[in-house]
Amino acid sequence: MTERQLQEPTRLVLTALADAPRHGYAIIQEVLAISAGRTRLSTGTLYTALDRLLHQHLIEVESEEVVGGRLRRTFALTRQGQDVLAEETGRLRAAVTEAERRLAVRLRPNGAGA
Repeated sequence: MTERQLQEPTRLVLTALADAPRHGYAIIQEVLAISAGRTRLSTGTLYTALDRLLHQHLIEVESEEVVGGRLRRTFALTRQGQDVLAEETGRLRAAVTEAERRLAVRLRPNGAGA
């Protein structure tokens, strides 16, 4: 479905929405957890990504509510977004499998490939 690999922040946002709809701050916290603290999205970066993903129909606004005088949107993965994330997961899995295979060849006790 995708023609090229997803950029890491995009993949992390889609992953953050894969199990449950979330609002912006919750997405930022999930991305931080998923990446083991490596990726900290600024609000500007997040909302730019969310706008792009909405335009690409990979996510949708599930609900809107006013909290503390501000509009809070909750975002959810669309079916197309699930498909793109599943495809990306398969691509990454294949790359990891190949890297592990090549490392195993190099690390064989008989020295083959070393």
